[in-house]
Amino acid sequence: MSKPATPDQKKPLCARCRKQTVAAEYRPFCSKRCADADLGHWLTGSYVIAGRPSEDAEEAASGRPAEDDTESH
Repeated sequence: MSKPATPDQKKPLCARCRKQTVAAEYRPFCSKRCADADLGHWLTGSYVIAGRPSEDAEEAASGRPAEDDTESH
């Protein structure tokens, strides 16, 4: 049989650096630095969620201008 995990082994590690244990204030990260670094990756497009492209993205890729659904008066 395996030994039960010690309290140190049960502490979750930072989602970004995997070195430090998670700080309650920045959960799931260990610090503001790791939280900000992760946010930066989302904002620059380094992280993406897979899915079907939206119509806006398809129009941008094709070079066609988006159609305006509003009526001009």
